[in-house]
Amino acid sequence: MLFGYHKTSLPTPEEALRGRPERPFPVPEAHTVLGNPLLGPYPEGLQVADFGLGCFWGAERKFWQTPGVWTTLAGYQGGHTENPTYEEVCSGLTGHAEVVRVVFDPSEVSYEALLKLFWESHDPTQGFRQGNDVGTQYRSAVYTHSPAQQAAAEASRDAYQSVLEASGYGRITTEILPADTRPFYPAEPYHQQYLDKNPGGYCGIGGTGVSCPVGVAKAE
Repeated sequence: MLFGYHKTSLPTPEEALRGRPERPFPVPEAHTVLGNPLLGPYPEGLQVADFGLGCFWGAERKFWQTPGVWTTLAGYQGGHTENPTYEEVCSGLTGHAEVVRVVFDPSEVSYEALLKLFWESHDPTQGFRQGNDVGTQYRSAVYTHSPAQQAAAEASRDAYQSVLEASGYGRITTEILPADTRPFYPAEPYHQQYLDKNPGGYCGIGGTGVSCPVGVAKAE
């Protein structure tokens, strides 16, 4: 019963699992598709963006297929437990969302373009679920790395809300918070570039079919 309760409600810091001071597994050195390192420090001039849009297997592929993206990394963010495992996150007792860390070259792809891909690749109105995947770890989330990213994410949300409502959808439930308040923890090796290693594997990513306005970060 406790497991089921926490699948659809976030734990408080006091309720969350304690975690551990060090990551309990190694992280592969290089991206299996892009060939670049998964963990930083990253080359000068690149920027980092963090997105949660349901199961991170299909979400990560969406971003590594985008020109201008230098590397991607599946992980956990937005919760309380330090260095969580996949099983712990799935219990709902860590508070984390499944996310994709996207390292990109802003001279080749803008943060606004990544936001457009984010919004159009899932249904951000579903709360603690994404399609048939139910649980707090599947919630929609954006964790920002600068005031400019925060402003762009909020503006894009507001612009997309208008077109979603016109198409019959409800309110966006996406969590938009500064990344420095929500540490990112890499996921286990078998989760990294999962759909490259398992081309016929489960994806789970599907959008609303509603286009996100171009230039959304400048919306009133």
